[in-house]
Amino acid sequence: MEWTACLDEYEKLVFRMNTPRVVIDNAVCSTATLVKVDSARRHGILLEAVQVLTDLNLSIKKAYISSDGRWFMDVFHVTDQNGNKLTDESVINYIEQSLGTIHFGTSNCSNGLTALELTGTDRVGLLSEVFAVLAEMQCNVVESKVWTHNGRIASLIYVNDCDSGCPIEDSQKIDRIEARLRTVLKGDNDIRSAKTSVSMAVTHTERRLHQMMFADRDYERKPILQLCTDSPVITVQNWAERSYSVVNIQCKDRAKLLFDVVCTMTDMDYVVFHATIKTAGDRGHMEFYIRHTDGTPISSEPERHRVIQCLRAAIERRASEGVRLELCTEDREGLLAGVTRIFREAGLNVTRAEISTATEKALNVFYVTDAIGNPADPETIDAVRQRVGLSDLKVKELPLICHPKSEREEQAVGVGGAVLLSLGSLVRRNLYNLGLIRSFS
Repeated sequence: MEWTACLDEYEKLVFRMNTPRVVIDNAVCSTATLVKVDSARRHGILLEAVQVLTDLNLSIKKAYISSDGRWFMDVFHVTDQNGNKLTDESVINYIEQSLGTIHFGTSNCSNGLTALELTGTDRVGLLSEVFAVLAEMQCNVVESKVWTHNGRIASLIYVNDCDSGCPIEDSQKIDRIEARLRTVLKGDNDIRSAKTSVSMAVTHTERRLHQMMFADRDYERKPILQLCTDSPVITVQNWAERSYSVVNIQCKDRAKLLFDVVCTMTDMDYVVFHATIKTAGDRGHMEFYIRHTDGTPISSEPERHRVIQCLRAAIERRASEGVRLELCTEDREGLLAGVTRIFREAGLNVTRAEISTATEKALNVFYVTDAIGNPADPETIDAVRQRVGLSDLKVKELPLICHPKSEREEQAVGVGGAVLLSLGSLVRRNLYNLGLIRSFS
């Protein structure tokens, strides 16, 4: 009995060690809610923590990450979309519950839907052709996200059968859908790189889109039209004494920026050991101390260049180019095919899209430009709205990131440069911000 009791206590100890400890504090900071997570370290746990927060559309204003041996400690300063601290108890409870179970791993199930993955060369009207094929094949689009970057397109589309509302499981029908979509994606000049696949469950949608574009090597391609001059500034240096590679990023702040960066590092098999993330005004400053999963730093100039390319692509993929159009109307068969056909006939190209349905209501967001990527003509937008319905299709301003007054007044602190911070100073600073020591001076 004594031996059994010892085993029970040991199992409880192991469970406590491996179960993340989550503390949410609204008292420490006047402008943001602090979310602290302590857990046993494993590859991917940082991404899962960031994913929980960004899926709630929370803004991460600051973050301090530190891995000490086998232990993972981090703190996030978060606000809601309006720049306010978190006060909704249901949201706070959800964060505590979700972060408290990330050790056990999570994956998004398609909830009885069939997932279609598409990659290929972007062109005007492509999305219209895709949705037309799905409508003709009696596929109801329940949810979808579409990204474009450097002339490439990646889309994850969740569908079910129009008549039964059930997932599409008929293998012959699936083969026909894949064949039709592949033909559409190939067009006249994309014989080799167009790809389609079908599954009943996928990982996190936005992480999967990053993986699809990474596999498509969009980061190696040049943009067709370079409109934005505010490109990310990324440097990668090795700190040989500590066997770290130090990644510094300065770029315009936006929603889900940290998720996109950490997602790419994780999928490239790099581990973040220490990091400091800070926003000042509309700028984001990030510093990461990373190694390969085997414990080695970046080992060559081509690898360093590839890391910079991939991180720049990850930041740019979600950048919102074009006019934001929001479609809110009763869902009906063929709705997406009809609306995107109107876009195509007006010469508008969809650079990004988020499609969803809730209680038979279509809630769709499209970012559109003209055929070569320039801002769309307002008269063209007005004409499109007239055809779709002025009350259904509305032009929306791009959502702004709210910054508290005290934060806006702060001076931006530059990161990067030739001098690397000492690891001892970085660790002490992170431990101080985690509340584990009283001073880091």
